[in-house]
Amino acid sequence: VLATVSEGAEIIADGHLHVYGALRGRALAGVHGDESARIFCRQLDSQLLSIAGYYRLVEEIESSVRNQSVQIYLKEQRVVIERF
Repeated sequence: VLATVSEGAEIIADGHLHVYGALRGRALAGVHGDESARIFCRQLDSQLLSIAGYYRLVEEIESSVRNQSVQIYLKEQRVVIERF
């Protein structure tokens, strides 16, 4: 995705998601169970993040990663958000 994902919008992929703008809506990667799927974005401000059915809501996203470039992946069945 080359632009911003607006609030209320949803992007869904079987595999990885790359967002080269701000991510403000919902992002679901690995929707058919691919636990190796990742989400990459330039500016995280998302309402919901999901990898292979495991998810994190806006309230569970740390302030230290908000509005930062991040990658999101699964580790031991937990959604991890890491700055890069």
